[in-house]
Amino acid sequence: MSISQRSESLKSGFIISEDGYIFTNNHVVDKAKIKVKLSDGKEYNAEIKGTDPNTDIALIKINAPGKLPYVRMGDSDKLRIGEGVFAIGNPLGLNHTVTAGIISAKGREIGAGPYDNFIQTDASINPGNSGGPLCNLAGEVVGINTAIIAQAQGIGFAIPINMAKDILNDLKTSGKITRGWLGVTSQDITEDLQKSLKLKDRRGALVTEVFPGDAADKAGIKPGDVILGIDGKPAKDRREVIQMTAALRVGSKVGIQIFRDGKEMTLTAVVAERKDGQQQATGSAVKEQLDMTVQEVTPEVARYIGLPEKTGVIITDVKVGGPAEDAGLQPRDIILKINNVTITGLKDYQAALNAGTKGDAMLMLVRRGKANFFVTLKKGKEGSK
Repeated sequence: MSISQRSESLKSGFIISEDGYIFTNNHVVDKAKIKVKLSDGKEYNAEIKGTDPNTDIALIKINAPGKLPYVRMGDSDKLRIGEGVFAIGNPLGLNHTVTAGIISAKGREIGAGPYDNFIQTDASINPGNSGGPLCNLAGEVVGINTAIIAQAQGIGFAIPINMAKDILNDLKTSGKITRGWLGVTSQDITEDLQKSLKLKDRRGALVTEVFPGDAADKAGIKPGDVILGIDGKPAKDRREVIQMTAALRVGSKVGIQIFRDGKEMTLTAVVAERKDGQQQATGSAVKEQLDMTVQEVTPEVARYIGLPEKTGVIITDVKVGGPAEDAGLQPRDIILKINNVTITGLKDYQAALNAGTKGDAMLMLVRRGKANFFVTLKKGKEGSK
């Protein structure tokens, strides 16, 4: 099936129930009047029932006579790297195109939002595939095709269908998603942090900031604690802490497993509701087109790395083979300026990146230890379809 936005090119979606509910992308339906065209050529106006910009998922509905055929939804958690899949959609307006490939990777973060957990596939995906199904070889939908890397070939990303199934009821009943909130920022455990904190391994997330009066603060969580798990489920890294927190039921009491001063303990928190505009429990981390992750330099981070003041943004991860690594950047480097613009935090950092265009060379002033130096990087771009 195809979805059109006024006079724009066709996008994609798929029917999930006989009464006309349809999954697609939020960016497909955002601020648009939607018309749905089925494979038999019949067209229907669609009503937007619910949207979630944070995961780029939308639920729409058409009213058609009789019972509609609908897809079977599979289990995206069971997908394996190398497994065969096929994508269906309307790439470049070519209706009902099927392309085949494999699962190239799982759990990808591409900077699309705070809950990135994409399936990467080499099945050919192009503008117009947005919102269409990614299916396994049993014909079950395992993902929603969502994004591409504009400068690459054979690299596409799909939202795991389990993520869509988890929020389906909320989209149907209230039109929006209610997510849990603890009120912390955190970062991944590096090898140096593991040694410094005397951790057995690098699992969990290091708390860098606790917001006064929020759930974590009331539970007694402090900066420097390592969150090892939530509600009895172990957390592998910062991203899993984010996703597990978001899935918590508002008002519920949950145990937060932490490591502090060489000991493991469990603290009890009453889950609050995340409001739009609140920072996520990510350490204000941002993954962007330079293949590196940065975060705010909190007072705790500044003290830990010996900065005289809170300034710039700190690099927490650098992708192997990416432009940041090629320029010599490393985790714990502090970005102080971009093109002579002083960086005081993530807002300045993102504004400086947005000021350039693809291919621009950016001059960065970086601090490592007690020394400052300059590097240049070319701005790339990851895009949605």
